[in-house]
Amino acid sequence: MKITSEYILDLQNELRSVLNEQRYLHTLGVAYVSASLAMAHGLDHREALVAGLLHDCAKHYSGTELQELCKELGLTVSEHEMQLTQLLHAPYGAYLAETKYQIEKKEILLAVRNHTVGRPGMTTLEQIVFLADYFEPERKQKTEPSLDEIRRVAFSDLDEATFLVLKNTLKYLESTGQKMAPETMETYQYYFNRRVK
Repeated sequence: MKITSEYILDLQNELRSVLNEQRYLHTLGVAYVSASLAMAHGLDHREALVAGLLHDCAKHYSGTELQELCKELGLTVSEHEMQLTQLLHAPYGAYLAETKYQIEKKEILLAVRNHTVGRPGMTTLEQIVFLADYFEPERKQKTEPSLDEIRRVAFSDLDEATFLVLKNTLKYLESTGQKMAPETMETYQYYFNRRVK
């Protein structure tokens, strides 16, 4: 399917009808930041925009619904994702992106699938959506360095920005006593190693 202006407008209208107002605003922020980062790093901005729009397309389902849907469809999900049901919107969202929203491009599907915990060796588009989800304009969390600094870094060095986001994510999970996805630690280690080489 070709990504046209009409397709993008139809997709926005569809998402506006299924997502609550706050989630839709977040979705637009992720889409716009993704498109901007794509232009800065030489990718197709329309593909990035669509990946950003679709990243939370399954967020309106409950955790129980997502568990059942992922099992029923035989989607590949980790044990950790199955336990932390708030992560399941990523694999099911990738499924919806392909089936309901007719996305054929593998890079877009991977970006939707891996925007929550990331993975070692993400494609440029995966990194872009992963980062945009963390620091789109409505995000206000305290980070070290600041979100504004991480945003600036992302426009010149995606690997460094990915490392900084993962470092802050791990710090936050530790401070709140939340379970950490093994994939998050593996991804952090991968980008830490890239940084020190």
